[in-house]
This record gives sequence, structure tokens and C-alpha cells, in this order.
Amino acid sequence: MGREDFPPVFPRTRAPSDRAGNAVVGRHAPYHQSMSDSPLIHLGSLMRSTEDTHAEGELDHLNYEQGGKPQTLTFAEPAPYEISVNSLGGNEMYLQGSFEPTVTMDCARCLREVDVPLELQLGTLLRYEPSTDAPYLEEAETGEEVLVFGDPALDLSGYLAEITLLASPLSVLHAPDCKGLCQVCGHDLNDGPCAHMAAVPVEEIDDDLGIPLGSGHAKQTPFAGLRDLDLPEE
Repeated sequence: MGREDFPPVFPRTRAPSDRAGNAVVGRHAPYHQSMSDSPLIHLGSLMRSTEDTHAEGELDHLNYEQGGKPQTLTFAEPAPYEISVNSLGGNEMYLQGSFEPTVTMDCARCLREVDVPLELQLGTLLRYEPSTDAPYLEEAETGEEVLVFGDPALDLSGYLAEITLLASPLSVLHAPDCKGLCQVCGHDLNDGPCAHMAAVPVEEIDDDLGIPLGSGHAKQTPFAGLRDLDLPEE
């Protein structure tokens, strides 16, 4: 999995809001989920009391929608999460916790799979609006984002998928000295040389200087055909 430019998992709107809160997590018994398809946290009781609500469990994947299409984000190993939600009064709450997914990406040079562990700290405002069909993020005047939801059994799949995608590095190497692939035949040079082995490291191929002429990996340019052209002297 590589992170590319992608539409946000949640639709976003901007609406006025002048309230923000920093929650203090209580120590009530958590609601525990074993391996499941969806990380759910039940907030019905929180709306009727001032006690906080907890959920914890492990996920091996997340199902969510992005750009109107169903997506699945799969983890290399079970990803533990712990979530607490505190009431801020009225229909507003604050969610905080942790999520530790291990995503699998392709090495930027040789395309080998690389497991990338992430340690994510969660923190966002919530607002309950019964008329809301699907959760969405709303930007307050302060610039802080508020997750608006309508179902008290809040599915956090989209929220966790988005913060995981945003936290993932743009590129990774399976090893600092990765030699990459042969630009001619695609052979993995980490496994040894090939018939097209260049006189310079593969990572220098994109350097316009220092590449010996005739190298099997020499960079081709639109002016390569002019090299042997016999032009009259002025």
C-alpha cells in the first residue's frame, strides 16, 4: 500500500462552532471487542449520563468508503486500539485514545513488501445530530474538525482509515542500501547482477552527469540520437 493523493474518507463541511474541549479520561470498565470487521463504540448511555465510554479491541482490516467506492485497508498483523469518549455537555463529546496499525507498503526501489508499524494518538471532537445519515467531518471556525454522527452505535472505520492513510509515509525502502530493479529487464539487483548490470548504482540513473556512454542503464533522452550526428562547423 502506498499513500497517494486521495479524496478524504469523510466528506467535509464548514460550519460555525465556538466550543472545544480537552477531556479527562475516567477509569470505567471498557467495552471490549475481539477481532471484528468494524470498530464500534456505543454512545447511547453517554448521552444520558456524564460517565465516559470506552472500547478496545483488535482489527486486521478496515472496510470503508472513499470517493463513493468501497475500500479495504488490510494490516500485516492485528492492530490494537483503545478509545475513550467523554461528554462535554449537550450533544458534544471528545474522543481520544490510541491505534497501532502495521501497514504494508512497497519498497520505492525494488517493490518488495515492507511492514510499517504506526503508533497513532487519537483525538477529535464529536457531535451527535440524530438526522445525520452517515458520519462526516465538519470544520469549526477555530479550524478544529468535528466528527458529526447520527447513530449512537458509532462505526469508527472511516475515521481510523483516514488517520492511518494520512500518517503513512509517502515512500519506504526495505533496506537503506536497496539496489532497486534493473531498468531494462526488471531483475531485482538485491539478488545479484543481471546481464544489463550498469557501471553505476541504479539510484544514480536519474543523474544526468557521470553516467558512462554505452551503459545498458544509461538514461535515454530526446537528444541521444544527436550524439553521432556529423554537423558542419561554423
